[in-house]
Amino acid sequence: MKTVIYSLIIIIIVALGRLFFAQQNSEPPEPLTTSDNLLSADNENYARVLKPRAFVFPQDHGAHPEYHIEWWYFTGILQSSAERKFGYELTFFRFALTPEQQKTASKWRDKQMYMAHFALTDVDAEEFHFAERFSRAGNKLAGAETAKYHVWLHDWKAEAVDTTDSSIHLDAKTEDFSISLYLKPEKKIALQGLDGFSKKNAQAGNASYYYSYTRMATTGNIQLNLQAFEVSGSSWMDREWSSASLAAEQVGWDWFALQLSDHSELMFYRFRRKDDKQDENNAGAIFNADNSKISLTFTEVDIKVLDHWKSPKTQVSYPAKWHLSIPKLGLELDVTPLTSDQEINVRYRYWEGAVSVAGKKYDEVINGQGYVELTGYQ
Repeated sequence: MKTVIYSLIIIIIVALGRLFFAQQNSEPPEPLTTSDNLLSADNENYARVLKPRAFVFPQDHGAHPEYHIEWWYFTGILQSSAERKFGYELTFFRFALTPEQQKTASKWRDKQMYMAHFALTDVDAEEFHFAERFSRAGNKLAGAETAKYHVWLHDWKAEAVDTTDSSIHLDAKTEDFSISLYLKPEKKIALQGLDGFSKKNAQAGNASYYYSYTRMATTGNIQLNLQAFEVSGSSWMDREWSSASLAAEQVGWDWFALQLSDHSELMFYRFRRKDDKQDENNAGAIFNADNSKISLTFTEVDIKVLDHWKSPKTQVSYPAKWHLSIPKLGLELDVTPLTSDQEINVRYRYWEGAVSVAGKKYDEVINGQGYVELTGYQ
């Protein structure tokens, strides 16, 4: 969502994009919250996600410009040979400025806009670094191919290294930090929701097409503050596209993407509501070691917040530790951020962070790692 988020997973960047491009100047707008213009987004003239569909690869790794928004979401936890630990996020968003796909002779004039977020968590130093970029798709400044896995914004990219899309190279750099990572799926593509159809609320079309690589062996290099680290670990990739909005009562979400030591993965998102009631659209799944899937509904996952952290920069208070209970799977998990400050304070402010997992599965010790995304907190 997205994670994430995200990444997870709904269409907040629509409001962000409209505000940014209405400015038509170089001054950045104030950070947005989930409620800012989101519900007023006019998505009726875009393609709608109304029912399950068959996925076709590699085409569906590429852009779907008939839909309002989509994203390619990479997160992971890595470690150097000296056991220095890092978390990273590299996320690409595409959103349409208008549903009219106007043709023009200009290479610069384009109705598709791309945004990317890049973040690095230095766990040992308790430091968090992040950056953001925007570009129109015109003149190949940004885009996403359909012939192979390749999405980019300027020199930030996620690109398949061969025609089988079996390994993806991530490359992103700023003046202070960079990554060059190779990700190889260890499990087949996981279809979220109902065969990849992920419903977000009761209104028709308020859904997304959503699939993931839930476990990707990762190797490569990180550079941070003029130091270079050879690293290895595991990543998670989410892909979604949609033309949806939050429902009026939904004000944000918490998204969990967790890799467990029994080689299973847990994805679960829960919406937060204005009335503080449990949202019936909360959903997720366990993907077992044998690639089988167990879907989870809002009644089957209980999440308790055990601690909070208040950002010294924005004064926003976020959940900072959780207990997840899934009785039907015998799972009791404590999820803890690897460091408290993983707030991404850009055009859209949210918390996206690396976490550790510890608990039990049917009285057997289980642990793990992953990412959590928190949106809509004020």
